[in-house]
Amino acid sequence: MTQRIRAALPLASAFALLATPLAAQDAPAPMQARDLVTMPRLGSPTVSPDGAMAVYSVITTDPESLERSARLFVRSLTNMDGEAVALDLKASGASFAGDGHLYYLASGTESDSPQVWRAHVGTDGSVSGAIQLTDIIRGVNGYSVSADGSRIAIWTDIARSCEDLACDDSAKAYLPGPGDGRLFQGDEGLYRHWDEWETPGIISRVFAADITEGKATAFVAVDGAMGAGGPAGDTPTKPFGGGEDIAWAPDGSGVYFVAREGGASEPYSTNLDIWWSDLSGDAPTNLTAANEALDALPAPSPDGRYLAYVAMERPTYEADRQVVMLRDLATGETTALTQDFDRSFGSLAWTPDSRWLVATAQDVLDTPAFRIDPRTGAVERLDLMAGNEAHIGNVTPLEGGDLLFTRDSIGAPSEMFLSENWGMAEPLTEVATPVIGQFAPVVVERFSFAGANGETVWGQITKLEGHEGKMPAILYVHGGPQGSFNDGWSSRWNPRIVASQGYAVISVDFHGSTGYGQAFTDAINGDWGGKPLEDLQLGLAAALERDSQIDGSRACAMGASYGGYMMNWIAGNWPDRFDCLVQHDGLFDLRSFYYTTEELWFPKWEFGGSYAENPEAYERWNPVNHVDKWQTPMLVITGEKDFRVPYTQGLASFTALQERGIESQMLVFPNENHWVLGAKNSLQWHNTVFDWLDRWLKPGE
Repeated sequence: MTQRIRAALPLASAFALLATPLAAQDAPAPMQARDLVTMPRLGSPTVSPDGAMAVYSVITTDPESLERSARLFVRSLTNMDGEAVALDLKASGASFAGDGHLYYLASGTESDSPQVWRAHVGTDGSVSGAIQLTDIIRGVNGYSVSADGSRIAIWTDIARSCEDLACDDSAKAYLPGPGDGRLFQGDEGLYRHWDEWETPGIISRVFAADITEGKATAFVAVDGAMGAGGPAGDTPTKPFGGGEDIAWAPDGSGVYFVAREGGASEPYSTNLDIWWSDLSGDAPTNLTAANEALDALPAPSPDGRYLAYVAMERPTYEADRQVVMLRDLATGETTALTQDFDRSFGSLAWTPDSRWLVATAQDVLDTPAFRIDPRTGAVERLDLMAGNEAHIGNVTPLEGGDLLFTRDSIGAPSEMFLSENWGMAEPLTEVATPVIGQFAPVVVERFSFAGANGETVWGQITKLEGHEGKMPAILYVHGGPQGSFNDGWSSRWNPRIVASQGYAVISVDFHGSTGYGQAFTDAINGDWGGKPLEDLQLGLAAALERDSQIDGSRACAMGASYGGYMMNWIAGNWPDRFDCLVQHDGLFDLRSFYYTTEELWFPKWEFGGSYAENPEAYERWNPVNHVDKWQTPMLVITGEKDFRVPYTQGLASFTALQERGIESQMLVFPNENHWVLGAKNSLQWHNTVFDWLDRWLKPGE
């Protein structure tokens, strides 16, 4: 079973024909690393309450200095032939409220700390009446405004013991001096997380206030006084939570918010709860206390009758299915709305009339939008794009069944689209389309095959369109491990940029991948090196049989996180297949990994307990136990601020390579975490990886 698409938008191709010289039209240049790093990036749009315009940010990167900057643009939604206009604002985090103002974050007039502002904007780009609403010394990390614009919630890092924003929490018990050593207590939970050392007692907290005469005053802590029964963990949740963790009641009477379980149990818990605060200053109410797993994405219906949210069922399992829940706010009765629909929903939004919920979920290799009937739980996949849906996100329902959303794919970065009356969408922006249209397009072929246990497994082949002659193979292995190399754009692990170097990129959604039902996702638990490796072996063979242009005698494999683990596992359990390996932030020794990572719920679930409780499971799939069979040249990449897979795992694998006399290199980024985010570092990453691949797959070229 195959699907074949040309991964370049027609609009992009048309623009390229107009914008490039005749010679370039005949043979457009393949995309290079610097092109990827400097590609303009579309931010999340916000829509005015009358539905007349959308404001969004665009991040650009200077091609020489690689410095990044952001700018806001406004686009009419009533004139499909209109053009986007830049706003004269140095701002971020823009959002409209029901009062018609555009709210945003910008430096304060008295300091450089970020504060909340508002202004009136027009579709012509005009900005008027700008006024600063907050003046908080510690700065504002984020905000949410009530529907009518009368109240605002802000969040910032502050001691849990503080009852107001003016509290002096500068004294740090974990810094007793006289040196700069950090002293952590054994019962305080996480002492470092993702890429930051924790500051015990300091968490992200939400405070709310009325907006009176253009000022936000008399902030109240929504989590209540310390010890009064409110939450003790971060809101928004860290490290990735944001505005989706906070939702105002439609009438502005209070705030729903998500809080992580804090304290000594935090490293072992995935328990997130949804709380309700009436802004009285009293302790909030935990609405989901009965569920010890994740509850998130609170979304009250515009008519105030219901609260929709997503929930997992199994505590400590971070990749469990997210079921859409519906709580009747009058009776408290809660229904598992999508219990019978075997997909995991990652976003929720109500239509303005409260008639439908619109949600997104991975489905095979796409992330489409679904329409959910809150009365029956019926789920309908929406057909919004010609061809494959690819990756749809940032869905905003408008009046009359219209939907504003963003869409990206392997072939092209994110652009904004408008669907009218649930129909096929039309593009609204050309943020990256003109740029991507100047490069040689790629072809993406979807294929399926019989994987482990004879079950259907999906994969994709990405290669340059019109490439003549054979091309070496790159086996791409995704992380997670509960993840997917679906049909989406990435600024890091991007199949198009690798294919543009003259390689055929083969990605396989092995057992454990998302978008195929929860049983398929669960299949990797306790079987890290089993079915996934078999799927990769069978998938590579299937791709080579399907496409005779791919030269299987010249092949490298590459992956990060779990994909990096798989590189270490392949080195000892499939040692004679590849010419080279690229291992980024990969687990090398599962025993030392357990005792040095921070989110301990993850290995405890994956391997059926702690290392002390179930060492056999860890050792069964431990790459370090197979080092004696290593022989494949390997490039090791790691970041010193990676606390998920500590960089010592990379050092250990590099030492193993050196001891065995295997050709190897190691690239260490002092200021990167589990990802490579800096523009200059990203360019270096790509150049190093491409040089390594060329060395082993294109000798003499």
